[in-house]
Amino acid sequence: MLERITIDEAVRELRPDATVLAITAEGLANGPGDAVTADWLAMAAKSADRSADDPHLDAWREAYRAFGAKPQRTRPSVDALLRRADALPQINKVVDAYNAISVEYALPVGGEDLDAYRGAARLVRATGDEPFDTVAGGEPAVEHPLAGEVVWRDDEGVTCRRWNWRQCVRTRITESTVNALFLLERLAPYPLDRLREAGDDLAAKLRAISPDVRIQNRLID
Repeated sequence: MLERITIDEAVRELRPDATVLAITAEGLANGPGDAVTADWLAMAAKSADRSADDPHLDAWREAYRAFGAKPQRTRPSVDALLRRADALPQINKVVDAYNAISVEYALPVGGEDLDAYRGAARLVRATGDEPFDTVAGGEPAVEHPLAGEVVWRDDEGVTCRRWNWRQCVRTRITESTVNALFLLERLAPYPLDRLREAGDDLAAKLRAISPDVRIQNRLID
């Protein structure tokens, strides 16, 4: 999977500074959030930099505006997480781990069930007819991105809309997830060594959850 993950040229034209650290974790033993993952979330909230003038958050807001989204209405994932960092719910051990990394490092982090993927992950600008499975009014629903919207997708459809705003239902990480893909995303001026540090920290947390997990990573820039 890692070697086939791509950033489409149309996205690079929009943001030449886009970089993704992709990490696969195979052999996870996930489960409900516990006292350890609760502590990770609490510590991340305490250490988070929530200054209003963070240039990295500004870069994400600019990127959203560039493809026609309104970041005040559909916020980049890290912006949304930081705004509720003190009250993040526990989901499951693996999701708690990557949410803690996202908050602590002020970095968009997506987590996907690798076994639910159909083909490789790729970051593209949507045509507008790709399916995106979600929930509306408590019921399963299928939506479609706007033409030109930046999305993550696989062969079956959109896995995350508006770059890193909302994940689809199909590839969500659940307590039964065994193999996972994580996408840590940065724009300039976020330091690349800080991105790698976040990846190492995530790997350490995943090993704490599942000592026998097999982890690989690739930087896509």
